[in-house]
Amino acid sequence: MSKPNKKRYKLSEVKAQMTEAVGGDVVEFETDAGDVLTFPHPLFTDDEWDEKVDGAENSHAKAVAILGEEQYEKYTAAGHADSEIGLLMLAVQQDMQAQIKKRPTR
Repeated sequence: MSKPNKKRYKLSEVKAQMTEAVGGDVVEFETDAGDVLTFPHPLFTDDEWDEKVDGAENSHAKAVAILGEEQYEKYTAAGHADSEIGLLMLAVQQDMQAQIKKRPTR
């Protein structure tokens, strides 16, 4: 028996809509030295990345987990502190919430 007014979501469509709403599945940012670095958008991370980031015990370990060793070296060479990654993640989260509110799934 069908349920009136019940919506069914198609996962591939939801993911595509969310990816578009937040600007992609990768976050790009620029250091003060002009390097463009990336990390997976928090909505689209895999279990391995989540475990590394969630298991980090301090801001240094978290920054390395988020960026990876190679990008972390560029990041610190540009004069950025480990704690700034937390600020960046907060900005990404706030932007994500704002974009999703503006664009509900169809």
